Amino acid sequence: MPDYLDSLETIVRDVVAPAAQDVDASGRFPTEGVKALGSAGLLGLISATEVGGMGQSMRAASQVVERLARACGSTAMVVMMHYCGTSVIEGYGPRDVREAIARGEHLTTLAFSEAGSRSHFWSPLSTATRDGAGVRLDAKKSWITSAGHADSYVWSSRPVAAEGPMTLWLVPAGAQGLSQPGAFDGLGLRGNASSPVIAEGVTVPETAMLGEDGKGFDIAMSHVLPYFQVLSASVSAGLMEAVIEETANHLGATRYEHLDRTLGQSPVSRIELAQMRLAADRERVLLQDALAAIEAGRDDAMLRVLEVKASAAETAVDVTDSAMKLCGGSAFRKELGIERRFRDARAARVMAPTSGALLDFIGRSLLGQPLLDEAVP
Repeated sequence: MPDYLDSLETIVRDVVAPAAQDVDASGRFPTEGVKALGSAGLLGLISATEVGGMGQSMRAASQVVERLARACGSTAMVVMMHYCGTSVIEGYGPRDVREAIARGEHLTTLAFSEAGSRSHFWSPLSTATRDGAGVRLDAKKSWITSAGHADSYVWSSRPVAAEGPMTLWLVPAGAQGLSQPGAFDGLGLRGNASSPVIAEGVTVPETAMLGEDGKGFDIAMSHVLPYFQVLSASVSAGLMEAVIEETANHLGATRYEHLDRTLGQSPVSRIELAQMRLAADRERVLLQDALAAIEAGRDDAMLRVLEVKASAAETAVDVTDSAMKLCGGSAFRKELGIERRFRDARAARVMAPTSGALLDFIGRSLLGQPLLDEAVP
């Protein structure tokens, strides 16, 4: 087992898992877990070795995120979005920020979703205009994971002057003009601090631009989308592993006293548990094939990238629903953990690109049509 996975296991056991129930119940940010991951170098997992990072691959990031999701979906989501943002910063960001991420001292995240364009992250309404001090950003971002806790946002806007759907920026989270209209209080992933952020006259230097003006969509497709899709599927995989384990433990330990047998001795229960296992294993095969396709640069890599989140998100909903049904009234109690994973699993299907949008993209791909020929203004 790689050293980083050994460190991860220790952090999950000692920090992340013990705090998970309280993180969910109170809706608080998992600060202890994120700090522990930073201290162990895991926030710098995919940062290049030249800036002090571990230089690991997307496959390693998938392993880390899945393991975290088995213990705490909120912590997994925070780290997932950090890796998505880091993938852009590694390619286009300043060295000092890259080094800070590698040291585990800088948490970043994506700021793509907007109130006006809804889940169509590729069509931002936020603006970037030159003024005397640099570039002025104005926006109403609808959901930013780790809002108020991250150190920077990988921010999307319309281009300053160039053609193209969007431009990306590295915006310090403490920039003057940023505000949060309210804290997150949602159904699932309650500790990921995903909340709206408003930018009113936020000024950044031209050097804050990540890549070229108007080329943000290309960067998002080549850097962000593969990480986002694969790691989102990894979160779903971790949630499924957790509920399958908890369901099996519950069925094996809970008895029908009047029949002198456990719930697990019922053929109906065993069959449904087996179906949960098969469903999760099918998603694991697709996830591993998506990673293999990306690593080998296969012709079907983009198709697998589109498929992996859409499939895993919907399967996780089904698997966690089965867990709730199999465990009955016990599953509704907070301490079992199934109810929490049931709620957390529902987030992926509505996170942009949503399951519906991804299915449309897959259909377009199969027909040889452009993915966004009607969506990009």
